[in-house]
Amino acid sequence: MQIPSTARTAKPSKGTGKPAPAAQVIEELRPGQSIELLKELHILTREGKLNQDTRRKLKQVYHLYQFIEPLLNEVSANNPAPTLADHGAGKSYLGFILYDLFFNVAHQGRKDAGHIYGIETRTELVDKSRALAARLGFERMSFLNLSVQQATASADLPERIDIVTALHACDTATDDAIAFGLAKQARHMVLVPCCQAEVAGVLRKSRALNLAKTPLAELWRHPLHTREFGSQITNVLRCLQLEASGYQVTVTELVGWEHSMKNELILASRPATPSAAKTRAAQARLQEVLQTLGLDELTARFAVTPVTPPDAAVSA
Repeated sequence: MQIPSTARTAKPSKGTGKPAPAAQVIEELRPGQSIELLKELHILTREGKLNQDTRRKLKQVYHLYQFIEPLLNEVSANNPAPTLADHGAGKSYLGFILYDLFFNVAHQGRKDAGHIYGIETRTELVDKSRALAARLGFERMSFLNLSVQQATASADLPERIDIVTALHACDTATDDAIAFGLAKQARHMVLVPCCQAEVAGVLRKSRALNLAKTPLAELWRHPLHTREFGSQITNVLRCLQLEASGYQVTVTELVGWEHSMKNELILASRPATPSAAKTRAAQARLQEVLQTLGLDELTARFAVTPVTPPDAAVSA
């Protein structure tokens, strides 16, 4: 789905007889969006236009926003000031777009419309994001120069976070974001894993032993299969971990495969009353998978943390 943009021919400039520069009317943009922000994020060119590459970026941004907007709406129904923490924020593309579209446009700049925290370990990116937020007047954005583990205990973040995002968080960084979400009793988690290597390393190390134990080890006997199967099973284990912690999990595509091979989107939401039976079943299955594949040493990595709000009992 690609919506074409249109350009209007400008009228001649007064006193010169020459046409003024053409003003492009970009139909893809939502009313009220910050043009300066889109230029800073290189979604619009410096001239305020879209080209093929930037149009693709905008399409991806909107596609992801369609997943997160309903979560923000659901949280906002009970909490007028929802909180969102974005791990491995990088240049904070996601945080800025969410703030602009949801807090500024959808809620018309309400002062109590929530807060976004960008968590990033690279100091120079944190400094740039802080400067851009100040320039745009995005007052309810904070950028923290912290690791995920540091953020879990930091006094700069509230005790609870409503939504946790981690896009293209490499290898175990996704697991760290999940641990943060569990510790903060997040209502929703939105995860796009990337470059999983830890499980593949364990599979590779125990390959000979597993080949002698089970024909299933043929799934990862060859190095290429080890890498691909390791990546796949990593996300399967993450989903089971989340389900065993009381979350309902959906796995889907982020964007079409033509854009990125790192394409898996994991959406996890915690119901008000998680089912004890379902969490026990997921926990048992998680342990079975770890044992069957010879991944017992990763039990601590995929530890289960049942999440039960203090005002809600777990249903049977």
